Amino acid sequence: MTDSQAASRVLVRTEGALGRLTLNRPEAINALDEEMIQILTETLDAWRDDTDVQIVLIDGAGDRGMCAGGDVRVLHAQIVAGQAERTAEFFRAEYALNAMIAEYPKPIVAFADGITMGGGIGLAGHAAIRIVTERSKLAMPETRIGFTPDVGGTWLLGRAPGRFGEYFGLTGAAMSGADAVYLGFADHFVPSDRLDALSEALAFRADPTGPSEIVLLFDETPEPTQLPAAKEWIDEAFSAPTVSEIIEHLHARGTTDAAATADLLEGLAPTGLTVTLDAVREARELPGLRAALEGEYRRVLWFVNEHPDLVEGIRAQLVDKDRNPKWDPPTLAELSADAGAPARAYVPQPPLF
Repeated sequence: MTDSQAASRVLVRTEGALGRLTLNRPEAINALDEEMIQILTETLDAWRDDTDVQIVLIDGAGDRGMCAGGDVRVLHAQIVAGQAERTAEFFRAEYALNAMIAEYPKPIVAFADGITMGGGIGLAGHAAIRIVTERSKLAMPETRIGFTPDVGGTWLLGRAPGRFGEYFGLTGAAMSGADAVYLGFADHFVPSDRLDALSEALAFRADPTGPSEIVLLFDETPEPTQLPAAKEWIDEAFSAPTVSEIIEHLHARGTTDAAATADLLEGLAPTGLTVTLDAVREARELPGLRAALEGEYRRVLWFVNEHPDLVEGIRAQLVDKDRNPKWDPPTLAELSADAGAPARAYVPQPPLF
């Protein structure tokens, strides 16, 4: 890939006081690859001390979504080819970018319009000002491929109200824009047809009003989220100590939603679910995003180097698309009592930070 081809995958420009970064792989819903992460990182580094850039905006090209996540087909190919070190390099670069966004000295605004999942949450979820729309569909869907949430997703899940973190982490369910605001994954709801006007206001508004005040001029009240109505049964079930007991509570509940959730969990990878439950609960007690990223990095590289379910999940869902993964082990009953411990204790080399 030439430099110009790589550069085209992220559109970099300035408009007034605004530095704009637009992910530009609309045919792949702007899925992230190594070059895109490098461009984002290098540009943010360059803008850090550029006095002409006062605010940064991250969004995605096309109308399908900001970012569908990392390009996991590439990761699958690397692992199968015995290039796990390249996979580790990708995750290290991605997580460093996630931390940079969270700690950036200038306000970063993210438009999580449309599909924003996995790696897209890593970009949008840690920005200073997080915008969703009526088209937004946010998720950490890693358990659907036998994996575990990363990119700081466990940090956000661990701070969601009640036990919604466990629910959304284990099920990989999608959030609407209103859901995302309620859960703490977003700050403001702006109709999609007003995003262009908002970006123009951020770029050219002449008075000293800060970006948060500008966004409030465009913020609207979305249709109410339905999540509070489900909080009681989700809190009751997902506070259980283990995934097996969560499923038992869901079946005992006897409602349609609880039963459907139990059925979903019973079809997902037992190891991925167990590691995810452990990760979300660990992140809830951690002091900051970097600590959560380190916990995720341990677990991710354990899957990359030590356990077959990640490769199998990507194969079944995205490569062969037979939707028939062979999990190891295939049932929760065959897992040890503390099956999340090996991933939690894994020591990656080199370390993340």
